[in-house]
Amino acid sequence: MRQMHLNLFIHSRGHHEASWRYHGASPLSVFDISYYQDVARKAEAGLFDSIFFADQLALSEDIVKGPRTGLEPLTTLGALAVSTERIGLISTASTTYTEPFNLARQFASLDHISRGRIGWNIVTSWLATAARNFGDNALDHSTRYERGEEFMEVVKGLWDSWGADAIHDDRGSGRYADGEQIRPIDHDGAFYKVAGPLNLPRCPQGRPVLVQAGSSETGRNFAARHAEAVFTAQLEKRTAVDFYGDLKARVREFGRNPDQVLILPGLSPVLASTEAEATALADELGQLADPEVGRSRMSARFGGFDFSHLPLDKPLCVDDFPDPETVQAARSRTDVIVNLVRREQPTLRQLLAMLAGARGHHTFAGTPEQVVDLMVEWFDSRAADGFNVMPPVLPGMLEIFVDEVVPLLQQRGLFRTGYRGSTLREHYGLATPDSQFDR
Repeated sequence: MRQMHLNLFIHSRGHHEASWRYHGASPLSVFDISYYQDVARKAEAGLFDSIFFADQLALSEDIVKGPRTGLEPLTTLGALAVSTERIGLISTASTTYTEPFNLARQFASLDHISRGRIGWNIVTSWLATAARNFGDNALDHSTRYERGEEFMEVVKGLWDSWGADAIHDDRGSGRYADGEQIRPIDHDGAFYKVAGPLNLPRCPQGRPVLVQAGSSETGRNFAARHAEAVFTAQLEKRTAVDFYGDLKARVREFGRNPDQVLILPGLSPVLASTEAEATALADELGQLADPEVGRSRMSARFGGFDFSHLPLDKPLCVDDFPDPETVQAARSRTDVIVNLVRREQPTLRQLLAMLAGARGHHTFAGTPEQVVDLMVEWFDSRAADGFNVMPPVLPGMLEIFVDEVVPLLQQRGLFRTGYRGSTLREHYGLATPDSQFDR
């Protein structure tokens, strides 16, 4: 029977823009590692497949309005790897502002430290503020992905530069390694020149699980070539079904098995014992959000486009936005926003309230039984292989999800009642990558 997969997206004190102000949010600092350790252990107790950290390579300009930053995620995963036992650990890292050798080495080290529980969320960085922190060399959308493709060739080669049995560690004979199972990659490309081999052995998983979140035309093809799990923002089931079918078809066209690519839409549920209580809680969070902060953050999504002239309470139209094809920033999310405006013609205030909940991911307010019904409907409709769970408030909304939603999924036979494997690949049902030394 097909099983649902659950990833926990840990973000600030919750995914709602105003979660940090909410009285039920964690009192701990977002720079206190014990906060993340506690949340990770709660997710592990709920048998989640994995937890995930996004990243941003610049300080948000609206830092005075809330905690828009946190600990560096790779370092954080190192701490979580030794404070959890089974749950998978996924971090974002940029192909735009990282060298392939450094990234391959860092993720391979984490996979060894965690005994095979690491995943890499591949991003091509688009923020203009991030570019200014790395020499102001902002790249356009197509160049970011061209460089990203070569980046993937290099890191995959480095992770495959050692055979699984290369280390002998034979103290009696004095032979530590088999040199025939360690090979350079001698990559000489348009963007990178990397000799290799990597300076540590093959990962326990062969290589980290590869995750991707792009939904533009270029991003979907990139995911179809490389991703083993895809995080996607879908505001409604219809578009989620379309995305699911399109991406699985692309995976097949690239000669890969669609069952080896999991699609996990974001889901941000406000949960309470009754629908009325959940709606009231969602309204309370919404009242804590600052619409001008939302306007500024939406401007950044559209590459700095000026929305300051738009009144808050006048219905929007598509002409109020730039064509997403002209945006060199986060094109997949701009598509989501413009399509929402085309369908629903919300006011700016209404649109910003929707985005405040989870930045363009699906939001929901209701009881645990209602959210389970929604999840099962999406799962059965082939809109999802599981969900990227984004609690509006942490840790409270995660605790309700673990205590009440997970048991309902288990009762329906859709979610594990115990971990069967020890690696992230085993949790996700993914095969170990082939090795050049086995071919």
